[in-house]
Amino acid sequence: MAKASAGRSALSRTMQLLAAFDVDAVFLSISQLSRRSGMPLATTHRLVAELEEFGLLERQPDKTYRLGVRLWELACRTPGALGLREIAMVHLQAVQSRVRQHTQLGILEGNEVLFLERLSARDAVVNVTLVGGRLPLHASSSGLVLLAHAPEAYQEDIVRKELFQYTDHTIRDPEDLRRTLHEIRRSGHVVASGYIHPDARGIAVPVFGVNDAVVAGVSVVVPNDDAPVLPLVGLLKAASRAITKDLLAAYAPTGSAAAGSRYRTLVGSSVDSLEYLPSAPRPDRTPAGPGLRRDGTKG
Repeated sequence: MAKASAGRSALSRTMQLLAAFDVDAVFLSISQLSRRSGMPLATTHRLVAELEEFGLLERQPDKTYRLGVRLWELACRTPGALGLREIAMVHLQAVQSRVRQHTQLGILEGNEVLFLERLSARDAVVNVTLVGGRLPLHASSSGLVLLAHAPEAYQEDIVRKELFQYTDHTIRDPEDLRRTLHEIRRSGHVVASGYIHPDARGIAVPVFGVNDAVVAGVSVVVPNDDAPVLPLVGLLKAASRAITKDLLAAYAPTGSAAAGSRYRTLVGSSVDSLEYLPSAPRPDRTPAGPGLRRDGTKG
């Protein structure tokens, strides 16, 4: 593994290092980062020092490192995943107020579903989802609706892989998965009973964005019992339509709505604040790099 970073760009090695962190590995030492990233210890040590200077990693008193809040700050500026989360939040809260179990928002990321949000009641049924966590597409209700609307070649690539099994009810057979994906496209929803835990049932529907592209899956995780699922399907589809409507409004041409409306759909704040935001003065925060003043001289 020591040669895993050979020939790779500096950015590629940086991403390799950051990807070593996970929801179950949020604090890592230099040696752990080296082992998990597959990079030599000396390379890891140098990159960690640089990332710490930029605030992308933060050193803890016990000499472990965690992802820095600077990453969160940069991510919050994107109108992509976090903008979607902001738009969807009020509708997720409305679903959760009715369900009082788990309500989730997931997007397709690589070969998995990445969860942007999860709202949960303290006494809700067991659920392995975490915000920022991932699950295999074939085993998660959100993942299945995303996979069902992915390009056919991508679907076949997933279908032909070995399908990880959580329980006896997890889909393992390629033909079963193909039939399930076809049924999702026909019905517009999926019910995944006991796929990840015997006591839990996932129900999900797709969320559509610009040009009718599926951009997310919205789901609930409820007890795997005899309760009817169609009322929950209807609730989720209503939420999906509302999220889609707000997404289309957020990404409408700038001149099609009043000033500030694009910010209003992406950022939760007061009306007056959002009207002022586009014209507000902004201080210069051009990154100068570690140890440098903004004029380029050494600090």
